[in-house]
Amino acid sequence: MIEIGETKLTMTVPPLLLLILTLLSLPHLLISSAISDAYPSIPGTAPIDGGFSDDLKPIRREVYGEGKIFDISHRYTPEMPAWDSKEGIGRFLWLAASMKNGSHANNSEMKIPTHTGTHVDSPGHVYDEYYDAGFDVDSLDLQVLNGPALLVDVPRNKNITAEVMKSLHIPRGVRRVLFRTLNTDRRLMFKKEFDTSYVGFMKDGAQWLVDNTDIKLVGDYTCGGIEAG
Repeated sequence: MIEIGETKLTMTVPPLLLLILTLLSLPHLLISSAISDAYPSIPGTAPIDGGFSDDLKPIRREVYGEGKIFDISHRYTPEMPAWDSKEGIGRFLWLAASMKNGSHANNSEMKIPTHTGTHVDSPGHVYDEYYDAGFDVDSLDLQVLNGPALLVDVPRNKNITAEVMKSLHIPRGVRRVLFRTLNTDRRLMFKKEFDTSYVGFMKDGAQWLVDNTDIKLVGDYTCGGIEAG
């Protein structure tokens, strides 16, 4: 769910609100940066329906009652890094049908790998037997994915080993942790070419986490996975 973290989440978000957050995050896609086959709205062109005001602006609803949603997902752009690519994700969004071209409605199409940007990985992503058994993201527990999270800073000159995990002194009872590493300082998510020198979890660090903490969710910034072995 979270791979970047520069703020502390202190609000428990119910599943319905998670759906709302997902829907609200869609406008953050850079539609204006995508080249369109059925060109999008062009500044200065006449509106389709003259009954609407030219200064219409959508309301981004981030405040609900006494709570506020902080969307810490990375913005999708054609230059966003993609796994093992020098060219980023490239063109991912286009307007397939346009009212300005005579269509009855505006219809966008999007094509993007699931392992892109801010996302959550399922067990089937790295374990083939889990993939064959159907352990996709629908099998994940929403109660684990939602709730308060602890943001910790990892020593900048190290991968996340058992020694590093022990030095962080994460208290028992904490279930969700966002690890801020050297990847954040290097702004790897803003580089078009995928950088394989990212900081990540080592196998002994992951095992220490399992054996000595109550953590059920791990979020970090540009970690391709756990050390093989």
